[in-house]
Amino acid sequence: MSASILTARHLSKVVPGAEGALTILHPLALDLAAGDSLAIVGASGSGKSTLLGLLAGLDTPSSGEVTLAGNNLTELDEDQRARVRAEQVGFVFQAFQLIDSLTALENVMLPMELEGKPDAAGKAHALLERVGLGHRLRHWPRQLSGGEQQRVAIARAFASEPAVLFADEPTGNLDSHTGQHISDLLFELNRERGTTLVLVTHDERLASRCQRHIRLDAGRLVAATEA
Repeated sequence: MSASILTARHLSKVVPGAEGALTILHPLALDLAAGDSLAIVGASGSGKSTLLGLLAGLDTPSSGEVTLAGNNLTELDEDQRARVRAEQVGFVFQAFQLIDSLTALENVMLPMELEGKPDAAGKAHALLERVGLGHRLRHWPRQLSGGEQQRVAIARAFASEPAVLFADEPTGNLDSHTGQHISDLLFELNRERGTTLVLVTHDERLASRCQRHIRLDAGRLVAATEA
């Protein structure tokens, strides 16, 4: 069995509310090996995105700890967590989050340039070719369809060669036909590059493609299964 790449222990999130403390995520634990794929499913408001944010180091837990690629995120400050994310993590979001003032090529180059990696343009070009957008290198996001924008976002996510890819409703803004193509691409690239995938989705069909599944309900882990 592969070594653990992402673990959580007694992880919870509590925030203040008008009527006292509100528990968004009740304590849970998980352990992912390198190359695993995990779907986090549940209704809107169940805590899926909160859990993803904690696992990725975008937010800090109220209790417990997260270890990602050997880094205990709960022992790091924000700058140190940002460094771990830059080096170890890729993101694909529902809203694409491309930079409007950059071309498709420049959007994919950006994470590599920020890390000072050589030949960012050549690698970005190859990634865009791989996602079927070799003919769109110089296009602005506004000139691309939703599906094309998400392809650029996927290429950008893999540009930094992440150990873990976090995808939050990656097909949520796409029609079912386009969403199918995007999910195919996401899983193909994940297999090719040996990345660990953590996928938040309300789409049961998309979730079924992952090796493991956890279901949240009102912030509680209510089911955990393996395919």
